[in-house]
Amino acid sequence: MNKAYKVPLARVSNEGNEKKYVKEVLAGVNLAGDGSFGRRCETLLEKKFKAQKVLLTPSCTSAMEMASLLLGLGPGDEVIVPSFTFSSTVNAFMIFGAKPVFVDINPRAMNMDENLIEKLITKKTKAIYVVHYAGVGCEMDKIMSTARKYKLKVVEDAAQGVNAKYKDRYLGTIGDLGAYSFHESKNFVAGEGGALVINDPKLIKRAEIIREKGTNRSQFFRGEVDKYTWVDIGSSYLISELGAAFLLGQLEQIERIHKIRRVIYETYRKKLKPLEAKGLLKMSQAPGDRESNYHIFYLILNSQKVRNALMDYLKSKGVLAVFHYIPLHSAPMGRKLGYRTEDLPLTQKYAGRLIRLPIFARMKRTEQTEVILEIKKFFV
Repeated sequence: MNKAYKVPLARVSNEGNEKKYVKEVLAGVNLAGDGSFGRRCETLLEKKFKAQKVLLTPSCTSAMEMASLLLGLGPGDEVIVPSFTFSSTVNAFMIFGAKPVFVDINPRAMNMDENLIEKLITKKTKAIYVVHYAGVGCEMDKIMSTARKYKLKVVEDAAQGVNAKYKDRYLGTIGDLGAYSFHESKNFVAGEGGALVINDPKLIKRAEIIREKGTNRSQFFRGEVDKYTWVDIGSSYLISELGAAFLLGQLEQIERIHKIRRVIYETYRKKLKPLEAKGLLKMSQAPGDRESNYHIFYLILNSQKVRNALMDYLKSKGVLAVFHYIPLHSAPMGRKLGYRTEDLPLTQKYAGRLIRLPIFARMKRTEQTEVILEIKKFFV
């Protein structure tokens, strides 16, 4: 899809030793998961983010599914979750029978409104699944306080939040469990890939078992048992060594990529500020107590009509800019669950006015200049 555009929304690039590491895997005998490159990625992430345990997975979706299994979610359980997210967030627990209870957003950062959570809690509520949109953290102090008050578990969908912070803590390491994405559209990529971050030490052993098809294979390879066998439910949640090898090359450049994206992000803010000053749009910005990872740069237009017109105009000029997302409560599946479009008015209002601009590590200055120029031309 991106190849048809002069300026794509995102572009995968080699940032370090990706090719070298992939060649090493191909020259060896192990292509399957849980090999040396996968473990090196996990160790790097654990040290960098001060995480208790990180387990690589084939995707963020699979990491979220593992979280739901670890929490024992099932029929009759409710999970409080934003509607402004991708379907994977809710599919991860709905496949086990739990029901989503959607909460409206706070437009300040397009994240769930922490002040609306408590009134949605019932006897059936078992967890809160937060989504850190655009690499900007939710108000985690209030969310964690509410969760502890009602003895609820918190899972962070930090698919977009790798290397972003809430106050002095990395996203994904604050709740009971966190999930990262290394999809090709993200800041650090494996093509497809993800990770489960386990912040409750009591869950680590079982997480390893669930990831290994319900067996204690990980303990066997560490010499903790003399044979491995089926001991619990589980599935195959291992990323291949090829994916892990490419990812390691990316993660070794994590700070350099972060700085590059920050420059691009801040350039958008500087160059488009005159349009914001005229009241023609609003730009994304992290609250002062949060450090973005600059995953998404978005604009909020004054109406859905203007948003759609700008999106179509940019596409006609070879620039791919997209909306994000159709809120889940108003999607066909959300309506099947009994929700109405008007149930979450702020989510519906702002989702219909948001547009994402291209941003990626190897974005050329001329490419960004062209995006900015065309946006300015649109408003002339």
